[in-house]
Amino acid sequence: MTQQQITRWLLKPVVFVASLVPAVYLGLQVLKTLGYLTWSAVADLSANPLSDVTNGTGDWTIRFICIALAVTPLRRLTGWNIVIRFRRLLGLFAFFYATLHFLTYVGLDRLAGLDFPNGIVSLTTVRLLAVSIAADIYKRPFITIGFTGFVLMIPLALTSTTGMIRRLGGRRWQTLHRLIYLTGVAAVLHYWWLVKADIRKPAMYGAIVVALLGFRVYWARAHAKPAPVRPAPARSPSASA
Repeated sequence: MTQQQITRWLLKPVVFVASLVPAVYLGLQVLKTLGYLTWSAVADLSANPLSDVTNGTGDWTIRFICIALAVTPLRRLTGWNIVIRFRRLLGLFAFFYATLHFLTYVGLDRLAGLDFPNGIVSLTTVRLLAVSIAADIYKRPFITIGFTGFVLMIPLALTSTTGMIRRLGGRRWQTLHRLIYLTGVAAVLHYWWLVKADIRKPAMYGAIVVALLGFRVYWARAHAKPAPVRPAPARSPSASA
């Protein structure tokens, strides 16, 4: 088998399955808490399961953002060009966990606090839910910055295919996907403003994001091509006389 075949048919499936493990385990924890599972190998959620699910999906969102951001520095420092083949997959899993995080907020926080005058499946419920989410985004800064980070991830996920790279062109695609830098900063600020008191974990993620982005700045400056030196215009003999 060639290296490309090994990557496609062996390594990528392994990374894909491993990336799903946190979501599957969290789902098993929810089932056990609800009484649908008695497997002793699965830990129970705490007395605040909503917080556990919200924090779990949020943590894995930031972790996958950091892992995706680490791919390019790892390739440049080690010369392992093969790791670049996993960057899009890891970025999509960051969006996957961000979506779970957002849906947890929408379904178990905003939706659960509504009244349903016309039933849960109705245009009235959709309108009330939209108003509730918009008001929360407006009033609470950590929700505002978190929602901004999630929205920034949407065009990255939609343009992650090879076909979209061809349509946009490599340069425009790379420019668009630099939004991941802003997403990383937004995710850290969202976490930092959420916890308020114990900032050790958001500070750790913040240090990782700063280091990864700082490496990019350093590398760009260290390997920037010098501007071409233009020769001075030749002076005519009459001008020198």
